[in-house]
Amino acid sequence: MTNSLINLSFDELVRRVRACQICAGDLPHEPRPVIQLSESSRILVVGQAPGRRVHETGLPFNDPSGDRLRQWMGITRDTFYDEQKLAILPMGFCYPGTGKSGDLPPRPECAPAWRQALLDRLPEIRLTLLIGQYAHAWHIPGARRAVTENVRQWQQFWPDVIPMPHPSPRNNLWLGKNPWFESEVVPAIQARVASILD
Repeated sequence: MTNSLINLSFDELVRRVRACQICAGDLPHEPRPVIQLSESSRILVVGQAPGRRVHETGLPFNDPSGDRLRQWMGITRDTFYDEQKLAILPMGFCYPGTGKSGDLPPRPECAPAWRQALLDRLPEIRLTLLIGQYAHAWHIPGARRAVTENVRQWQQFWPDVIPMPHPSPRNNLWLGKNPWFESEVVPAIQARVASILD
């Protein structure tokens, strides 16, 4: 954590993140960092970056991806959006815009500016769900494998970290080719989530 952030209160740090303008000139819309967290959060969800609908509503995973993710976790919307239980910190906090094959990658400035400072303020996290390649790359030391290989090796990181594919409907082909994820990994995720939240 940089010296300029280390002495901030939790609330002031979060306020600064939500007011961040670092990428303003590179975003298709006004910056709107979308995060959810509390110092008592027990589960951390790490996605890629907000999509257009999330940008518009300010609610993380407020889309079909979120519906599937909640199903994979075995929890309700109310539980998912309870910041006392779940922190949601994507690799990029603002909607990066759309490219030829979907949403653009998270802006590279975001994680170095804020990520470690926020993670250092989450002492109660017992499970981190890593969704997609950008989350894998940051949170798995030395990660060089593709998403499929990281997910296939999920037991190496158990029980504190679970690498996952993206729950987007765009990933239906991957899920069809890798049925073991929903038959083997999802029940383990649900059991772990339940044990932490009970």
